[in-house]
Amino acid sequence: MKNLALNGTTRPEFGKKAAKAIRKEGNVPCVLYGGEKVIHFQLQENDTNAFIYTPDIFTIELNIDGKKYMSILKDSQFHPVKDTVLHLDFLQIFENKPITMEVPVHLNGLAQGVKDGGKLSQDLRKLKVKGLYKNIPDILNIDVTNLDLGKTMQVGNLNFENIEIMTAKQAVVCAVKLTRVARGLAAAAAKDEVEK
Repeated sequence: MKNLALNGTTRPEFGKKAAKAIRKEGNVPCVLYGGEKVIHFQLQENDTNAFIYTPDIFTIELNIDGKKYMSILKDSQFHPVKDTVLHLDFLQIFENKPITMEVPVHLNGLAQGVKDGGKLSQDLRKLKVKGLYKNIPDILNIDVTNLDLGKTMQVGNLNFENIEIMTAKQAVVCAVKLTRVARGLAAAAAKDEVEK
C-alpha cells in the first residue's frame, strides 16, 4: 500500500452548522474511529485529493495536533451536485490487528476464450479483503490466461497469500462472453460437422 502523511487539527464543535463553517474555510470535517476514543478533526480539502480521486489504496499517517495515528480511509461522502468532499471517516490501524478493506483488481494475460473470438468483461473492479495492513497488496493480480470461451472466474476460485477474501465466493470477477462473431463461427462449425 502507498503511504501518505497528512496534518489535521481537532475540531471542538460538531453538528451541521459547525461542519458547514469548516467547509467554508476550505477544510473537510473528518472522524477517526478504531482507537481508544473517537477523534473529530479536520483536514484541508486540497490535501484529500491525493487519496480520494485515485484507484490506489493508502495507509494515511494522520498528525492531529502533534499526535500521530496510522489509518486507512473507511468512508467518504460527496456533495450530490458539486461532487466536493463533505465528510471523511478514517479507521485507525495497528500492526497486530487485521483490517477489512477494498483492493483494486487487475486482470493479467490474454484469455484463451478471447483468442477464440470471445470478449473479456470485468464484473468486479475491487474485492473486499481482510488481513494485517502490511500484508494487503496495492492491487490483486488475477491471471486470466486459461479462461475459456463462455467461462467465468468466481471469487471462490481465487487465493492470495496472507489475506482472506471477504467478497461472496459466488460473485463473478470476470467472464469471457461469446460475441456475435464467435457465435457465428461456432454455428458454422456445427453446420460443417452435420454436413460431413
